[in-house]
Amino acid sequence: MTRREFIASLGSAAAWPAIARAQQATPVIGFVSARAPGESASVEAAFRNGLGEAGYVEGDNVHIAFRWAEGHYDRLPGLIDDLVKQKVTVIAAFGPPAAAAAKAAGTKIPIVVNVGTDPVAAGLVASLNRPGGNITGVTFFTASLAAKRLGLLRELVPKTDLVVMLVNPGYPDAEAQANDVQKASQELSQRIVVLNAATAGQIDEAFAAIVEQHASALMVGADPFLDSRRDQIVALAARRAVPTIYHWREYVLGGGLISYSTSLTDAYRQAGIYAGRILKGEKPADLPVMQPTKFELIINLKTARALGIAVPQSLLVAADKVIE
Repeated sequence: MTRREFIASLGSAAAWPAIARAQQATPVIGFVSARAPGESASVEAAFRNGLGEAGYVEGDNVHIAFRWAEGHYDRLPGLIDDLVKQKVTVIAAFGPPAAAAAKAAGTKIPIVVNVGTDPVAAGLVASLNRPGGNITGVTFFTASLAAKRLGLLRELVPKTDLVVMLVNPGYPDAEAQANDVQKASQELSQRIVVLNAATAGQIDEAFAAIVEQHASALMVGADPFLDSRRDQIVALAARRAVPTIYHWREYVLGGGLISYSTSLTDAYRQAGIYAGRILKGEKPADLPVMQPTKFELIINLKTARALGIAVPQSLLVAADKVIE
């Protein structure tokens, strides 16, 4: 080695600690979801947009460590544990199973949850206005809208002898959703059957049962695993000619018939904003859980025509978006 090369190597070595310190100074958000990455591009982008509104840009002044359970809820505790061991700055947990796993980890790392259920009833926070502890976030109560969706489905398909509701029995809120729909069905004198599906194969079997039972329509329960099989469900509904209502607009944008919900992308954007505010020093205990302010009805007229359904004018007028 020449003298010049030796001096240069000393300079590089001296810079290593400074580089390491700079890398460590950049905060890391642990993004853990019960969903699958392949169908989550829009919500990832929304989360990044929220971070941007708070002044953080991935790869610039913040890093994001993504962890996906892909509908396998038993993986979530391990994914959370991995993020805790990495000492991430904030954990963003998406979906009730991920939020529950983050809570159960017992970490003091600030946690932002994004759930469709009541976070107080789930034991995540003390109250919506004053969460307490190290957890806050966003709730969009989509699971509690099952009864509203049944009413919309009946308006769209009035001659409904039997409605099937598809749920994943492994989802913490599945029973509550089914109970809400059963209660609403009694008020509407509507016959309803709940079918379970926890695997892709069971989804196929459920649609075969729907046809065998001559069901008039289908409701798909709110659940990250079912979301991860969105393309499969929409394709089966079209192939089997089953009018179906969903809980996210993404199903309808992908060819589904109708959806009623809050905005999923806006909920992820709000979670990104909260993660950014925590990075700036705010405490989860002082940040009220954000609640939905708008609900949206999306109708796909192309799919309706393919199913031979004449969409009532009342629904067209009420719709926030009509896909031609």
